[in-house]
Amino acid sequence: MAEKTKIDVVEEEVAEESNSFLSGVRRVLLAGVGAVALAQEEIEDFVNKLVERGEIAEKDGRKLLNDIMEKRRQKAEESRQSVAEELDRRLESLLARMNVPTRRDIESLSEKINELSKKVDELKKKKAASK
Repeated sequence: MAEKTKIDVVEEEVAEESNSFLSGVRRVLLAGVGAVALAQEEIEDFVNKLVERGEIAEKDGRKLLNDIMEKRRQKAEESRQSVAEELDRRLESLLARMNVPTRRDIESLSEKINELSKKVDELKKKKAASK
């Protein structure tokens, strides 16, 4: 049976690490969604009870709910951005630990290769012209 190469081992480690990490992120996000849905229902019930008891007008109740929803949307967007940034940071860290080149690394190397190719072409032209 063929021995595993270093690349095969690294690929397996990346898959295991990323699956574990993504599974954890998924669980956290699902728990957050559940908590938000439950909290939203409780807020609506509370405001509806205030309206039923006449403690606030229906118009004020709708405005209160809309204001709360807008604040929650803003917080959700901020949280989404924060999670995305943290995910990017952790994935970049994981790839760095495993010596996997980033897109920036590859783009930088591509630029250097292009520059070197141009220099080689120029040298070939000079050599051909001097013959």
